[in-house]
Amino acid sequence: MIRLYDYLPSGNGYKVRLLLTQLKIPFERIELDIIKGSTRTREFLGKFPNGRIPAVEFDDGRRLFESNAIMWHFAETTALVPKDPFERARALQWMFFEQYSHEPYIAVARFFAMHPSYPDERRAGLPRIIRSGYEALGVMELHLGGGGEGDHPREFLVGGKYSIADIALYAYTHVAHEGGLDLANYPAIREWLARVKSQPRHIPITQG
Repeated sequence: MIRLYDYLPSGNGYKVRLLLTQLKIPFERIELDIIKGSTRTREFLGKFPNGRIPAVEFDDGRRLFESNAIMWHFAETTALVPKDPFERARALQWMFFEQYSHEPYIAVARFFAMHPSYPDERRAGLPRIIRSGYEALGVMELHLGGGGEGDHPREFLVGGKYSIADIALYAYTHVAHEGGLDLANYPAIREWLARVKSQPRHIPITQG
């Protein structure tokens, strides 16, 4: 059985958990406390040199880390990845956006809020982080609301269908308020979040 190394509060871990659950792929979840350094041990680094979760280990000894790479591996031959090459590239476009323009801000703001005793010097950039988080939400709102290349609202991020891109961005967007980002002025995002939540076999971030 696939072993998923995870940390329950993590949106990156949640992405993989949600995907595997929706694809009905059985897995064994192994909880690691990243706050206590459980991913920095010699044993874990020997398997996964980036020292982060999520990470997966297969029965044959193969290993994979980076949440979006893990998601792509499991979803590539399913309906969650578009068949059309251009739409596939668009799915990747949003997954790259999530990791470079979204997660570094929305996830970090949430992390600081969840760990108030974290060193003050690390919090010095929080106003910039919040501002950049709102900028990322603005990009999503414009796209979902019909801006950019079209003039009609979009139900999902790519090709009018629920996809791997939606899972990637849902993970931290739906808990953005936990980091102090208010979604009141983002109606298209709020409607999209409700659609993603209504998908079959959806699980909350708190479910292991």
